[in-house]
Amino acid sequence: MSKKIVLIGNQNCGKTTLFNILTGSFQHIGNFPGVTVEKKTGYIIGSDDELIDLPGIYSLSSYTLEESIAVEYLYHEHIDLIINVVDATCLQRHLYLTMQLRELDIPMILVLNMIDEVKENQNDIDVLKMKEILGLNVIPISASQHLGIDDLLQALKHTQSQKTISHSLYSSQFYQIVSPLYNIIEKKTSIYHLPLHYCLSKVIEGDQSIFSLLHFHQDEKIKVEQMIKEIEKKTQKDRQLFIIETRYQYIDQLEKKCFTMKNAYIHQKSEKIDSILMHHYFGIPIFLFILFLMFYITFYSLGSFLQLFIEKGILFLSNEITNVLLYCNVKGWMISFVSDGLLIGVGSVLSFLPVIILLFFFLSLLEDSGYMARIAFMMDKPLRQIGLSGKAFVPMLMGFGCSVPAIMATRTMSNHRDRLLTVILTPLMSCSARLPIYAMIIGVFFQSKKFAVMIMIYSIGFITLILSSLILGHFVFQGEPSAFLLELPPYRFPTMKNVLLNMKEKAGDFIHKALTIILLSSLIIWFLQSFDLQFRMVEAQDSLLATIGQYLAPFFSPLGLDDWRLSTAFLTGLTAKESVISTLSILTSQFSSLSEALSLLLTPHSAISFLIFSALYMPCIATIAAIKREMNSFVLAIMTVIFQTCIAYCISLLIYQLTLLFL
Repeated sequence: MSKKIVLIGNQNCGKTTLFNILTGSFQHIGNFPGVTVEKKTGYIIGSDDELIDLPGIYSLSSYTLEESIAVEYLYHEHIDLIINVVDATCLQRHLYLTMQLRELDIPMILVLNMIDEVKENQNDIDVLKMKEILGLNVIPISASQHLGIDDLLQALKHTQSQKTISHSLYSSQFYQIVSPLYNIIEKKTSIYHLPLHYCLSKVIEGDQSIFSLLHFHQDEKIKVEQMIKEIEKKTQKDRQLFIIETRYQYIDQLEKKCFTMKNAYIHQKSEKIDSILMHHYFGIPIFLFILFLMFYITFYSLGSFLQLFIEKGILFLSNEITNVLLYCNVKGWMISFVSDGLLIGVGSVLSFLPVIILLFFFLSLLEDSGYMARIAFMMDKPLRQIGLSGKAFVPMLMGFGCSVPAIMATRTMSNHRDRLLTVILTPLMSCSARLPIYAMIIGVFFQSKKFAVMIMIYSIGFITLILSSLILGHFVFQGEPSAFLLELPPYRFPTMKNVLLNMKEKAGDFIHKALTIILLSSLIIWFLQSFDLQFRMVEAQDSLLATIGQYLAPFFSPLGLDDWRLSTAFLTGLTAKESVISTLSILTSQFSSLSEALSLLLTPHSAISFLIFSALYMPCIATIAAIKREMNSFVLAIMTVIFQTCIAYCISLLIYQLTLLFL
């Protein structure tokens, strides 16, 4: 029979790497029922067993949205087996979750990941001894090196759905102290078929929900509370501290019996690297230099070369297909449909694929190496000056890629005020979908100063975000940002497989968008710019689209953008920002190239205005939907749209007028 298997562990324990190995390419991304927290599911290679990758958590006492969802899933879903992944280089911290999972009385395999690092440091873990003490199947692996994976797969095949924990989880002293309470809970759990140790620890911690599950009467509750007070009096410890210390005492004893340490771990090596990269004075300048280098390679050197190469290839293919259609005497409207609607619309966007891939390549390197977490830590202090928490930095940095996953990443923020502010401000970061717009406009008007103008656009986005945060934080969402606690993972060389998988996923998303949303919007734009109200094929200036665009043009005229084609492009950008370029390509198909058309439609001054408005105006529909889902507020989503568009208009207007005066 197939089993439902859950993969769970702390953050940065290598869980995602192991999930990718066990499931291969047979993965499905979805949401947990009733909530918007993303989950990964897949089927283990060579079996029908379903594997669910839960969000990383540190304990079963949840604080953030992702942690609470993971805990709820464990409590309420039927699970045949748990794979608990722990970082073998820091057993004490990771085994705390293991102790809590054992209390659930669900069959479990303990996976000691990064065992190669343990051996490299000439340290040793007695796996057989650990297996004997814990009463679990313990498998040492290195997910990044593919070591021990076969052993894990064999263990999955032979592990039966039966309870594997021993009757006693903790020391005899613990059971002596809680003995009267233990007897009461044991009777209740046997009646209602609930895990004994889980209920015992939750009752001691004071979790009121467990009293309802065990159907305690009022007099029984009073009796239990008196017993807990006796425990507190006997141990001289708070009830919650008593449970926490009990678990850590067990872990300490386990570590002494099973772990032999000879040399320092990679964590101490990480501290030496941190002394440079997280230096009090030089840490942020080093990060800014890394960011500068990342942008330079992405937008100026390698990215620009690859983009030009693909652009020429798409143009050649487009011309060849058009020539074939002409040779076959295909009707004019069909040639226009294929050439202007399909090839120009989608092809103009696909040429920017190398830039998108390069950007996500560098973001993956920052994340997998452990440096991303340190950037967030360093940025906590400056972000606090503008009313944000350091936790806001990671979603905002992800906003360079796409605003949708960036907004979803705010789930790790436990403070509602911080999360609300971050969700509203994150779309101000220039997502990768805007890159085709920047690259095209800058390439036409500012070729000799390409990199400087690109940095200027991103800088305006940063400055706008800072000013918006100060205004909103001071007048709308008043309060102090929450304290920032963050685990700093050790530095590790990113595995190229993970980096390439991430690049493949993002490139796939981009191509999928190009072949669906952008293709559909391109065809709609082609239809609207080819036909009038009587559905007669006409020139673009007499079309349905021209009529719509002419109503919008006066609104953009103060920005120097008075041509109807420009305002229409902004409108279609709501489906996907890449559509701005595909729309302009279709609407200017009568010109020899889009570059020629732009040089006639815009001046250098209005080109700057076009760039700034494109960078700041309301996000795409997918982002608006993400805001609505994440914050469960349609009003907030609309407010974000209005707020961003007003800011974009005002800043574009100001800069356009200033450039006219001084440049």
